[in-house]
Amino acid sequence: MTTITFDTHDYIKRLKAAGFDDTQAEALSDAQKKSLSETLHLSLATKGDINRLEKELTEIKAEQKLMRWMMGFVLAGIAALILKSFF
Repeated sequence: MTTITFDTHDYIKRLKAAGFDDTQAEALSDAQKKSLSETLHLSLATKGDINRLEKELTEIKAEQKLMRWMMGFVLAGIAALILKSFF
């Protein structure tokens, strides 16, 4: 799980200096901390995510290689038919 460093004490001090009372400053600090935590949790990839993507890419590459071979055989067959019709 991703963790962040958020200095709630400094944030609350700044809010109080701007005119917020204790309750408002603490509520805003908690909301900001929760928002940052959720954003990072949803937007950062974990090692598991990266490993899953690497596995999927490996499978896709294998499928592409097979498709290239199949396309080569199809094109060779078409070329053989065209050559046979002219010669």
